[in-house]
Order: sequence, then C-alpha cells, then structure tokens
Amino acid sequence: MTDYRRLRIPGATWFFTVNLARRHDQRLLVEQIAVLGEVFRAVKAAHPFRIEAICVLPDHLHCIWTLPAGDSAYATRWALIKAGFSRALPAGEPRSQSRAKRGERGIWQRRFWEHAIRDERDLARHIDYIHWNPVKHGWVPRVGDWPHSSFHAYVRRGRYPADWADPPGQIDAGE
Repeated sequence: MTDYRRLRIPGATWFFTVNLARRHDQRLLVEQIAVLGEVFRAVKAAHPFRIEAICVLPDHLHCIWTLPAGDSAYATRWALIKAGFSRALPAGEPRSQSRAKRGERGIWQRRFWEHAIRDERDLARHIDYIHWNPVKHGWVPRVGDWPHSSFHAYVRRGRYPADWADPPGQIDAGE
C-alpha cells in the first residue's frame, strides 16, 4: 500500500476537499445531508475539532478545520467520517474489483486533498473559495441560495453581507 506523506502540524488549521468516488453522477451528499451531519457530530464528539467553514455539494465537500493543540490526526477523523457515512447507507453502489477485493465500499475516493492554512489572508481566501463553490459549479446563481454552506452562519455573524458576491444588478426576489 502506498504511504502518503502528509504534513503533521499539531493544532493547525486545514482546508480539505473530499470527493465521492463517482463524482459527476451522484447527488448523494446533499440527498443524505442529515446522515452526513450526524456522522460529523459523532466524530467531533469523539475527536474534537472546530469547523471554520464548510460547503457540502452533491458530489464533494470543502471545509476548513482547526485541530486542538497537540493534535494532528486529521486523517483519522476523515477515515471515521467516511466509514461512518458509508456504513449508514445501504450497500449496492458500483465497486471496482480492487475495492471489492478489499471489502471496501465504493462511495468515497480513497484520498482527500489537504492544505495547511498559512495565515489570516490564506484563511480568508479559502473561506471565500468554499462559499463561492456552489456558484462556481453552477448549482445556484447566488452564494446565498445554496443551503448546505456555512455562508449563512457567516452572514448571521456579520462576516459577510447577505448579497456577498451576487452578480451586479441582481435584485433579491424577497425585496
């Protein structure tokens, strides 16, 4: 098995991208958003971390976590989240021969992308990226229209205006 080399920085803040195995033909994450939320809460209770920002799309998710001081085990947390989510769903998804041989489900890509947040500017840039992602992928015309995003909490806390990144001249239908 390949030994992936990952940075280990205790207490660091990390940006992640995690994908489904069959990205472009599934809506699994938003269809099962309640299950995903339950799994996140269970893993956070057992292995604490703070979610700084998150956006769950139909076939992938982005998030930023801060780990507790002295703790660098983000890979353990992702393994638990992926396994917990997979176990909560009925089996039957297509699997490669390799996955079938190992007894693995075919829901998630095996790996994930991580990036250590360097400073406040890097953090702000990645938070913006996370919140813009549903628009980037064409799921909604406005950031505020996507329900599965921490953008709404950022608006409530006054960190973003409700019309952040709206196209120029767009009028809110609620006005």
